[in-house]
Amino acid sequence: MQTIGERLEEARKKKGISIREAAEATKIRGEYLQKFEGNQFDIGLTDIYTRGFLRGYANYLSIPSDRLLNDFTALRGGEPRLRQPSREVYGRMDLAISAGDDRADAPSEQAAGEQGQRTHQARFQRPGENLPKAPAIDPALVFKGGIALVFIIVLLVAFWIIKTLAGSGPAPAPARATASEISEAPAAAPSSSVSIVALEPVRIKVVRKADGIELFQGPLQAGEHREYANVPLYLTASDLAAVEIEYKGKRYPTGHSGHERIQFDFSSR
Repeated sequence: MQTIGERLEEARKKKGISIREAAEATKIRGEYLQKFEGNQFDIGLTDIYTRGFLRGYANYLSIPSDRLLNDFTALRGGEPRLRQPSREVYGRMDLAISAGDDRADAPSEQAAGEQGQRTHQARFQRPGENLPKAPAIDPALVFKGGIALVFIIVLLVAFWIIKTLAGSGPAPAPARATASEISEAPAAAPSSSVSIVALEPVRIKVVRKADGIELFQGPLQAGEHREYANVPLYLTASDLAAVEIEYKGKRYPTGHSGHERIQFDFSSR
């Protein structure tokens, strides 16, 4: 008659699997399975855990687990356990044992075996491995947060641009030189400003060419003028024939009429 270990080993080899593969499939340590096949059942655990491991291994190898456990009980020097239909309740624990069901005690013994294995393995776990995992972050929340961040950055950039443009303002008109300063200045020194003079009521806009900053926009009455630094400028008027450009005391017509935009530059003169 074959021993328990011989039956287990023969069934495993018929399936063509290794101890390692059986351990991975049953979640039972390989050294326990090797001891079972060698008829060594003192694995450092109580009988209920050993029985749970034996039942799980037998079911995996398609061996009648009840017969194997009866042989194990006889080997331990006890009588095979006869299961009678009964139902006992102890506090919150409800144990149901059925004599006709081959799997009646399998779940409890299997669970006990797995619990024993987890208890044994827990001694080798590093500190912190049993801590609960942090909840997963919802990708939708991350996406919405990214959009909100980009929106805030755009607002800050727009605010900075508006503040920069507002702070520049129209270029202040250069201070007029006194008579003594004019007389002492070299004759070849260029004028530092030009003026836009309205011949009749007109609306104009003046933009500095170098950086596109608007220096003035609004109406001028007849005879009114606006003075600017002598740099390249863009001039837009509701009627260019109604304005002239004054430089060094001399006025120059725009040479255009109607609502248009022109560029003028006296800085090189």
